[in-house]
Amino acid sequence: MYYKGLYKVKVVTKSEGYWIVEALEDFDDSVDGEKVTVKTHERRIVTPTELHNKKTLPPPTPEHVYERRLEKKVKRMVEEYENKTKS
Repeated sequence: MYYKGLYKVKVVTKSEGYWIVEALEDFDDSVDGEKVTVKTHERRIVTPTELHNKKTLPPPTPEHVYERRLEKKVKRMVEEYENKTKS
């Protein structure tokens, strides 16, 4: 299993609302807004929704259509300016 889809863990105990997992690799996590370093073989209590069967990366943040159009417009304006200055 993978904790948050990134860090390999082993499920030790399953209960109704929370599972106890053991870290199989070191990673950084945040608890109540504080960064915590989790060492190998350290146990944590997590919700089942934070565990995944395979390693996944978070989806890329989508760009807004407006920003892409503006970027194309700026590129086009820069090319036109460069062409005028060369002439």
